[in-house]
Amino acid sequence: MTFNTYLFFSGGTCAEAFEQYATVFGGEVTIMRNSDVPAEQRMPGAPDEAVMHAALKVGDALLMGSDDPSGDGGPKVGFNVSYTAPDSETAGRVFAALSEGGDVTMPMQATFWAPAFGMVTDRFGVPWMVDCYQAES
Repeated sequence: MTFNTYLFFSGGTCAEAFEQYATVFGGEVTIMRNSDVPAEQRMPGAPDEAVMHAALKVGDALLMGSDDPSGDGGPKVGFNVSYTAPDSETAGRVFAALSEGGDVTMPMQATFWAPAFGMVTDRFGVPWMVDCYQAES
């Protein structure tokens, strides 16, 4: 069984967010816009450039999302996307990249459970928890 995160982006920022995430994490981005599907199956009322589905595949991990068809612009609450890095250096690099233009909730620091842990809401409004494995090589 696999659990995958699916994010909705208000304001038409899904494509920009996924391109940024590919820069941060690597991997391959696939983006399907509203204009890429038959007219009768498009998101109602959404512009042609709206993202109907985006996916970032990094190894076995999959992050997915789309532009929010409701466009309500409300905050994303009640969850965090959690990323576990292989080491503190990678955790710090990823945290710094996600922090650009965002809001740091908890600065990256050592904790009793991990050599590095931090929390940030990125510039797209997505809350992240970044940590690394306890045993570093």
